[in-house]
Amino acid sequence: MQRPNAAQLTYGSATVVLTTVALLLLSGTTTPPGIAVACAVGLLLGALVAVTMPVRGRPVNTPVDQEIRVPAQRVSAGIDTRIGS
Repeated sequence: MQRPNAAQLTYGSATVVLTTVALLLLSGTTTPPGIAVACAVGLLLGALVAVTMPVRGRPVNTPVDQEIRVPAQRVSAGIDTRIGS
């Protein structure tokens, strides 16, 4: 599974907060079980939104030939490699 991108995290988190607040305000519950149910529903809905959100611009499979290669550091015989004075 791929990591979620910034948009997925943002929409999922906003969904959790807004859904939980809306459920608590609409239900008017003050008991711990009622609050726990509202929080659980908010978390489930937020996770569902984040997972089902379409992802754009990510390649599914990157061929080995297109990987980014970092060149090795060059070793040179400069002034710093001399021995003695």
